[in-house]
Amino acid sequence: MKVAKRDQKELTGKQKAAILLISLGPDVSASVYKHLSEEEIEKLTLEISGVKKVESTAKEEILEEFHNIALAQDYISQGGIGYAKTVLEKALGTEQAAVIINRLTSSLQVRPFDFARKADPGQIFNFIQNEHPQTIALILSYLDSAQAGQILSELPQEVQADIARRIAVMDSTSPEIINEVEQILERKLSSSVTQDYTQTGGIEAVVEVLNGVDRATERTILDALEIQDPELAEEIKKRMFVFEDIVTLDSRAIQRVIRDCDNEDLKLSLKVSSDEVKDIVFGNMSKRMVESFKDEMEFMGPVRLRDVEEAQSRIVAIIRRLEEAGEIVVARGGGDDIIV
Repeated sequence: MKVAKRDQKELTGKQKAAILLISLGPDVSASVYKHLSEEEIEKLTLEISGVKKVESTAKEEILEEFHNIALAQDYISQGGIGYAKTVLEKALGTEQAAVIINRLTSSLQVRPFDFARKADPGQIFNFIQNEHPQTIALILSYLDSAQAGQILSELPQEVQADIARRIAVMDSTSPEIINEVEQILERKLSSSVTQDYTQTGGIEAVVEVLNGVDRATERTILDALEIQDPELAEEIKKRMFVFEDIVTLDSRAIQRVIRDCDNEDLKLSLKVSSDEVKDIVFGNMSKRMVESFKDEMEFMGPVRLRDVEEAQSRIVAIIRRLEEAGEIVVARGGGDDIIV
């Protein structure tokens, strides 16, 4: 493949990437390869092998295009889409800036409400506190969990559970609605919503939000949800604390959990756990018990993932029961779990 200047705009993304790597040289290209998948490496290598000659003008244009895209991505990380668009328009003109921004927003999947994730939660709260619960739920589902948890904690108790439920059952929202809410919240933000329906909300989203609220707010919301939708409340409870979170418990709590749970469940759970979890749990056992556990886990052989998950679920249920009884403390967002 011989590439001349007039052909440059007709090149595919793979062809441009191949020419870029050739232009950067073998050392830099090798470093780039380290960040690619095997499939991407195979396709790029095949493309590179088909390049016979590249005219200097075409090479310069491709290098300049890559440089502009890299700059735009850096501008986005610094100040968001609006900032990047303003800087690029001044440097490259409106038309070229629009091309680069459109390419980046579609390839990077820039999430709506990007500006809000950099804003102070108090400012967002002041703006949305009187909005419809569905609007508040939509905005919170896009924020960082810590931000969303703080805002949810500040809202009136009578609407907290309703908003949590709306986040949990939220499936997909049309880009038009997201864009409209986004523009109201920050009129200066340029539209970054793709034409596809954007997935947000769901059980995981509300769990992340509730993990960011204080313990009292969590209790209030879950108590209300148990009345409104018991199945949803139970599903949320199951996901509020996972087995790997045992590393967040203090030594006294871990020792109590070890005493209360079945040894076979603990062995199954630890067999596939991270070294950090094993170290913390073993660190709260006697030396003799640790040796016994390690020997039995070694001779346990392969185990079914389903059996491990069920064992971990039983241990998590014990942790939640002990927490609800006030016998151990599970750290939460906010300040009501500080021990003095």
